[in-house]
Amino acid sequence: MASAAAGAFVLPRCVGGIGCRIRSLACRHVCENWVMAAVVVQSYLARARDFLKGMEFLQNDLAEYRSSSALLGIHSAISYSDALRSGMGSADVSLDDHGNAAQELKRLLTVRRFDRPQGADRLSKLLGMKSRVEYSSDTLKETTAKEIIVQAERFAAWAEEAGTKLQIEGW
Repeated sequence: MASAAAGAFVLPRCVGGIGCRIRSLACRHVCENWVMAAVVVQSYLARARDFLKGMEFLQNDLAEYRSSSALLGIHSAISYSDALRSGMGSADVSLDDHGNAAQELKRLLTVRRFDRPQGADRLSKLLGMKSRVEYSSDTLKETTAKEIIVQAERFAAWAEEAGTKLQIEGW
């Protein structure tokens, strides 16, 4: 079922899909794993879209909410990355060090021969800003917040396209 040598796994679908009439144990196991993988992707994807909407809502008042908006953009990118990586077979992405997320995403995209891996670089830049936005004693400049927002929106658009083109279950 899984190809560890390829560095990612693809869950095969049973002949009849989720409601198939084949009653073999192997078929039920494949169906259950396929459904669970799709549910995990949908969970991360819903969170990513929710963070993105929050960022968009708050960006209208950056004088008051620049850190919140920027951080929501960064967390949106993290959740999009988690959805993509889990959909491509990465296990336990929630336990992952966010600093390694971009490298893992790039590796998985290479394994899948995805022709536009630039989103992983954008994710890396956003992750590099996370600690500064969250923990720095300096006030985040409005121009920096705007740049993070733009990069987060671009990453979200790229991730949506990638998830669709890669045909990730649950996308």
